Amino acid sequence: MGQRTLRITIEQTELATFLTLEGRVAGPWAAELGRVWVERAPQLARKKMLIDLCNVTYADDDGKRVLRDIHTQTKAELVATTPWTKHLAREIAGSTESL
Repeated sequence: MGQRTLRITIEQTELATFLTLEGRVAGPWAAELGRVWVERAPQLARKKMLIDLCNVTYADDDGKRVLRDIHTQTKAELVATTPWTKHLAREIAGSTESL
């Protein structure tokens, strides 16, 4: 995967939906995530949702907005492991609490 791309993986189990993002949530990739979400939300939003941000390398304002919209609609659990992805998760959740 190149540095300037975004990989979106959606996995569903009986109990939850996992949305894994890898790369940059920026520019056209933010728009693509938004498009995928609008297309798939009716099937995905019914179950508990986890958004894995561990391999996100960058998110611009549009990317953060799309992630915030998804989080607001689903109350998804945000999974983050690095200081930067933890900061991103706090921004998305609109919170200053530790993750």
